[in-house]
Amino acid sequence: MATPDPADEGRHTPDDEPLWNESYYLDWFSEDLTVGGYARIGFYPNLGRVWYWACLVGPDRPLVTVIDHDVALPSSTSSLEVRHDGLWADHTVETPNEHMTINLEAFAVSLDDPADVYGDARGDRVPFGFELDFETDRAAYLWPPVTPRYEIPCRVHGEVLVGDERIDVDGWGQRDHAWGAARDWWTNQWSWSAGRLEDGTRWHTAGGFFPGEDWGVAYRLDPGSTEFAEGASVELDVTEGRERLPTRTGLRAAELDLEFEPVAFSPVLLEHPDGRRARFPRAMARVRSADGRTGGGWIEWNQPPTGTKLPERARG
Repeated sequence: MATPDPADEGRHTPDDEPLWNESYYLDWFSEDLTVGGYARIGFYPNLGRVWYWACLVGPDRPLVTVIDHDVALPSSTSSLEVRHDGLWADHTVETPNEHMTINLEAFAVSLDDPADVYGDARGDRVPFGFELDFETDRAAYLWPPVTPRYEIPCRVHGEVLVGDERIDVDGWGQRDHAWGAARDWWTNQWSWSAGRLEDGTRWHTAGGFFPGEDWGVAYRLDPGSTEFAEGASVELDVTEGRERLPTRTGLRAAELDLEFEPVAFSPVLLEHPDGRRARFPRAMARVRSADGRTGGGWIEWNQPPTGTKLPERARG
């Protein structure tokens, strides 16, 4: 099985597509799902800007979030360091395919209701920062050649600061890197997930791209193994609640049958230059497999403004 090229851990040269995108996602969660978060740095070089997101979530705490869509591009085309008003963040590949660190010093907004992100997002302004290490858990996964992308299951450790609270992190996570294609949030739907079951099984899925079709990309990494079992279909069953925040998602892929229960949301509202708006709920979720194993992870659902919904299928 092919592995990611270490050279691809760095940034890439864009073409002339206006929405050409390059992104790094880094998700993490504690094993007991009391706390988690993610960071995303998204380069839109042809729009002359960077989208930067970071958050801290937990079922018994307010959402703490940074969402900034007007960050200037770094002065160097190889840099992963960004600066804006009240924001400094850096991302360093220490050892390609093995170890990445991320750092943040910023002011965030604290929201009791995550759905307020879809409105005026008024909340308390709080200092927010972290120093986190993402170390590869056994192997890195190169996507099939449908788009340039790789996914890496990780062990995550470090420290998060929010207000006067200091949180030690020793948990699990996922990082991915994608580039070379237009990221059209306002036309395309999808659902992505990654996580870990209690026995050490790791998984990743991306599906729900086309209504009525199950084509997708998925892997399963069994306990103790460094070989990915791949799947080419992702069956989804999504139930939505208020503000279209999903309340549960059933998923079948790579010989796994999983049920996701979101425990803490960190949504983003995405506005196109022409005024269209897409909703992008992401959630740390409790996960249960059909054979009774439990675990956790992150799941997302892109919701374009067309009104198209991800599929709902009958449960047996």
